[in-house]
Amino acid sequence: MKNGFIIIVASCCSFFNTFGQNKTTTFKSSDPAMELAFNRAKSMALSYKGDSNDPVGPWYEAALPARAAFCMRDVSHQSIGAEILGLNKENKNMLSLFAKNISENKDWCSYWEINKYGKPAPEDYRNDKEFWYNLDSNFDVIFACWRLYLWTGDESYIKNPEFENFFEKSATKYIDRWVLDTDSLLTRPEFPNATVPFNTKDAFHTCRGLASYSEGIPGLKMSVDLVAAIYRGLLTYSSILRLKGDLQKAEYFEKKAAKYQQQIEQTWWDNTTSTYNVIYTSDGKFSKDGGELFLLWFEALTDTNRTKKTIDHIISEKTNIESLSYLPFLLYKHGYGDKAYDNILYLTDPTTKRREYPEVSYGVIEGIIHGYMGIEPDATKKTITTLYRGKSGAISEVDNLPVLNTTLFVKQENQKTTFHNKGNIPVQWRAMFAGNYDAIFVNNKKIVANHEKDNSGNLFTFVDVPVSSGQKINASCKQ
Repeated sequence: MKNGFIIIVASCCSFFNTFGQNKTTTFKSSDPAMELAFNRAKSMALSYKGDSNDPVGPWYEAALPARAAFCMRDVSHQSIGAEILGLNKENKNMLSLFAKNISENKDWCSYWEINKYGKPAPEDYRNDKEFWYNLDSNFDVIFACWRLYLWTGDESYIKNPEFENFFEKSATKYIDRWVLDTDSLLTRPEFPNATVPFNTKDAFHTCRGLASYSEGIPGLKMSVDLVAAIYRGLLTYSSILRLKGDLQKAEYFEKKAAKYQQQIEQTWWDNTTSTYNVIYTSDGKFSKDGGELFLLWFEALTDTNRTKKTIDHIISEKTNIESLSYLPFLLYKHGYGDKAYDNILYLTDPTTKRREYPEVSYGVIEGIIHGYMGIEPDATKKTITTLYRGKSGAISEVDNLPVLNTTLFVKQENQKTTFHNKGNIPVQWRAMFAGNYDAIFVNNKKIVANHEKDNSGNLFTFVDVPVSSGQKINASCKQ
C-alpha cells in the first residue's frame, strides 16, 4: 500500500489555459495518440448528426449508415458518447420515440429502428405483425434512460409519462407476453407470438422477438445476454421507483431482478471451460457466442473471479466491430487499462475495417471521457467522481464537458486533478485516486482520508468537495 497525502487547493482564478469559447467538448493530452484518437472519433461521431428539421426531429445515425436511421440497441449504447458531444436534444427525442411507440398490438414492442422521416425503418418493419425485434432492447432502453439521468440530472428521463409507461409495460406485460419469467426461460416456445400464417423463410416472422442480440442462430430459444438485460432492466426500474418513493414496488422488482442474476450464475456458468454459456437452442443444448459481452454491459456479474475469466475470454476472441466498440469503456472500468488503450487506437485507425459504423466513434468518446478520464456523475447524489486511468506520466484535460446541468474543465495526471465548475450550478466533487493515502489537506487543513475498495479489492482514496459555480479546485496526492 502507498501512504501519503492528498492536497486540495481551492482557487477561483484560472491559471490553466482552456479552449476558448468553443462549446463542444474538447480533449487534449500529452499522449498524442490518445488526443488524435479522440479528435478522429469526435469528427466521425458528429458527422452522423442528423438535420433537426427532418420529420423525425433531432437525431443522429445509430444503425447502418446508409439507412439514415437509429435503432434501439445502438442508441442505448451511443447515448453517453452523444451526451458528451452535446447531442442532448437528439438523445431525448430518439429515446422518447422508442418509448412512445410501445403498443399492445406489437406485443409490447416498440419500433426497433426509426428513420429520419419519423417512420419505422422499412428494412426492419412491414406492419405490426411482421417486423424485426430483439427482445433485449426494451431493457437496454430503460438502462440508457437511467444512465442519462445519472449523467445529466435531467429527471424527465425517469419521470415523463411516456417513459414511465414504457418502463412499467416492459417490466410487466412485455415479460408476460414474451414468456420471460425466470421459470420459463428454458421452456418457453421458440416463437411465443408467432405471426399467423407463420412463414419460416420470412425474417419478419422468425425474428419478431429474437431472444438475444446475437442473430442468425438456428433454433434460438434463449440467451444469457437477454437474461442479463432483463436483470438490469428490472433492477433499474426498481432504482427509479425507489427514487420516487414507491418503496414497496421497488423492493418487489429488486427481488424479481435478483432471480435472473441467480439464474445466470446457476444455469449459464460452464465449470468445464470456466466461461458462461451464451445460447440455448430448441434442441436443449447450450453453446458459446460473443453475447457474453453483455454480461458486462448490463453489469450482471457479481463474482470477481468469474468476471475476470469472462473479460479474459472476451479479449482473447476475435469479434465484430460492433462488439469491439463496447470495450473502451468496459475495459477501463474493469481495470484493463492497457487493453482499453490498444482498443481505442485500433478502433480509430483509418485502416481498421468498418470503423465507420456509428457505434465505433461514440464508443471511443465514452471510453476516453467516462473510462480513461474516469469522469462519473451520479445525479442521485449530485456528485461527480474523477478517477484518472491514463498512462503513467500522461497529462490529459477535457473542457466544455456537459454534465449534471453544468459544464466542466478537468485536467488530470497520475497524482493531481484540476476541477473547474464553469457552469451556474454548484456540484459535489469526489476527487478519487488509486492507492492508500492516510491524510487529506483541504486549504491546508488536515482531515482524515476516506477509502473504498472496488469489486476486485483495489483500494482508492477520495475526498468529497463542494464546488461552487465558477470555482476551480486542485487536488493532488504526494507520498
